[in-house]
Parts: sequence; structure tokens; C-alpha cells
Amino acid sequence: MKLVTYRLGCHVSIGAVEERGVIDLVPIAPDMLGLIAAGTEGLDRARAAIASASSPIPLDSVTLLAPIPRPPRNIMCLGLNYAEHAKESAAARGREYKQYAHPVFFTKATQTINRHEGAIPFDAAVSTQIDWEAELGAIMGRSGKNIPIEQADDYVFGYTCLNDISARDLQANHSQFFKGKSLDGACPIGPWIVTADEIPDPHQLHITCRVNGVTKQDSNTAQMIFRVPDIIAILSRGMTLEAGDIIATGTPSGVGFARKPPEFLKPGDVVEVEIEKIGVLRNRVGE
Repeated sequence: MKLVTYRLGCHVSIGAVEERGVIDLVPIAPDMLGLIAAGTEGLDRARAAIASASSPIPLDSVTLLAPIPRPPRNIMCLGLNYAEHAKESAAARGREYKQYAHPVFFTKATQTINRHEGAIPFDAAVSTQIDWEAELGAIMGRSGKNIPIEQADDYVFGYTCLNDISARDLQANHSQFFKGKSLDGACPIGPWIVTADEIPDPHQLHITCRVNGVTKQDSNTAQMIFRVPDIIAILSRGMTLEAGDIIATGTPSGVGFARKPPEFLKPGDVVEVEIEKIGVLRNRVGE
């Protein structure tokens, strides 16, 4: 299923997207976090609602919001999880490349969440080095701690496209990831969540990023160093992961700051993240 949070007039609801349109699912759960909390029973009821729906809402008549407009906690992210990106990052910073033995984790603040077709804020007084990062987002479907790697897939609710927008000058100035990754609107996700049953292998997905129609990143999730089960197992050691948590799994090579010369987003640019079996997440850079 493709699950969305959408607005129709003044009404915000959740739904499932099909060729026929959007099937409203608000009788099943009030919001996406409620649907996730309902577990298998909630998904079964959603499938039944889809099967019996007679008058779907035309997709072009609704505004798609972020699938989880306000996550319960910061977005959990992996840095340098594709070897080629780790190499280009090291070269751009004049450092020797080394593959880390353990994942590099950081977070993005909750107010970074942005929607499909939402404007990415741009304020030159804050940052002039706004960069793109196409990523596969994994959504936790169950809470758990010390999750065994062989059971980790069972904890995934679904997957989405995610753009880890990064202010590279702030990242350099503060010598850490959090500030440069946490500007308002700097985490577009969507346009929907595709449930995990429709993506049995998240590590065989073509992933691209385009800016104004020009391909900047072109890779496959098979190139991840730490795969989704590794990430969940390691992250949950001694730390409870909660249903609805969003995990950004890292970006491939082709980011702007590592290009020669460096390239950054500017007002009016259109940036698209496309992931096989999920869809296209599109955003315009605003003022």
C-alpha cells in the first residue's frame, strides 16, 4: 500500500493511494502514527477499506502532506553509509578516506520535516551552501530494544523517499552534523510511505537525485555499507526505538559540496529524489 497524509479543504486525513485515487482511512486511525500503532490489524482493516471503497478522491484534488507531519522524535540518520560518498566527502575535505567500522549516527530536528512539493526555505543570511542528499527512509512499525538483526525486518512499517537537505557552511562552522542538518524544512519526505510487504528487499532499489532535471546522484541501495537490519540492530542496542521513528539510511555519491567546482541549491531550483518502487519526491527551493 501507498499510505499518505493529505489535506482536502480544511480536513486533514490519512489515506491509501491507488490508480483510482485516494481512499480515506480516517475510520481506521486518526493519523499515520495511529495507523502504525494499530499494527497488522490496522493494515488488514486498511486493505479491506480499499477493497470496498466505491468513490475514491481524485489525487489531484488533495494536497499531500508529509506522511508523518510531526514525528514523535528527531529523525535518526546515518552519515557516510555509501563508500563512494564517503570517499568523495573525504577528498572534498582534504582527508584520507577510511571506512568506519561502526555506523556514524546523527539526528535532524523534528521541525525539518517537509512535504512533497513543499518549498525548501532559503535564507542567505543563514546559509548559502544548501546541498541535496537523496536517501531511503525507513519507518519503524514497532517499538523495540536490543532487536536481533535476524528479526529487524519485522520492525519496519514501510519506506519513503527522503532528502537530507544540508547546510554545508553551518556543518563546517560547527564541526558537527546537527545544526547544519536541522534548518526548518530541511527534511522533505514522501510523497507517501510504501508498506514493507511491497518492498521485500530494500537493498536493490535504484536511487537518484535530479536538480532542474539534471541527474546529480545515480546509485543503488545495494551500495549501502550498513543495511537496514544492521542499522536497526545497532541503533537499538541499549536504546529503545519507537513505532513511527524515521531512519534516514544515508546518501550515495554525487552531493553538491563534493563536486568540482562545488554546487549548491539556489532559490527557484527544483530538486527531485526518486527511488524505485516508491516514487518521486519533488521540492522547489524558495526564499
